[in-house]
Amino acid sequence: MQLIPAIDLLGGRVVRLSKGAYDAVTEYSDDPVEIARRWAEQGAERIHIVDLDAAREGRAMQADVIARIVAAVDAPCQVAGGIRDADAVATGLRAGADRVVLGSALISSPLLARTLVERHGPDRIVAALDVRDGQALGDGWVADARGAEVIGLAQTLAAAGLRWFAVTAIARDGQMSGPDLDLLEAVRAAVPGAAIVASGGVSSLTDIRELAARRFDAAITGRALYEGAFTLPEALAAAAG
Repeated sequence: MQLIPAIDLLGGRVVRLSKGAYDAVTEYSDDPVEIARRWAEQGAERIHIVDLDAAREGRAMQADVIARIVAAVDAPCQVAGGIRDADAVATGLRAGADRVVLGSALISSPLLARTLVERHGPDRIVAALDVRDGQALGDGWVADARGAEVIGLAQTLAAAGLRWFAVTAIARDGQMSGPDLDLLEAVRAAVPGAAIVASGGVSSLTDIRELAARRFDAAITGRALYEGAFTLPEALAAAAG
């Protein structure tokens, strides 16, 4: 299982939100490039970068910061946040991202998935299934965000050719409460053969070992890493089994 450290950007700072709430922010650094270099030097095989401003506004807000991060590290980077159409996907890939993660656009137009797979292949596009009460939400998870029933959406996207699904339990995001294993298993059962990336609540080496034992393809961790629940080398070792 691949263990992926997250860099969430808000106003150029590295932060974590609690349950996606923009009024519940913890700041960890004002130098995201230095943080990315640290994770790469410690062995990260991939880095997950989220533009939280773009997720809320629906358009690129920190493209320059993300470009500097991507240029500064050898590890492949996947970028997320505010990527709402095919042009934004292409821009992210041209800027050096290895993968682009999008949710809102796929909720409003699931058939976009087929276009993206045809243009870029199935391994460069990741569907973000950010789930609350059985609904995959978009629009930065703000009040009145667009949503779709998660299992049906996952099956539609898989049928369109998508292979990678990043599954986040919103209620556990940033809570250090452990991943939602039932949700992860339900999505995997709905889309056999898909690659599942576990996100939200990954807070201990025990969590990582459990996800690896269940043979999930990857796991994203943020707050636990920044607050010292484990080191990245420890997490990578746990993910390797």
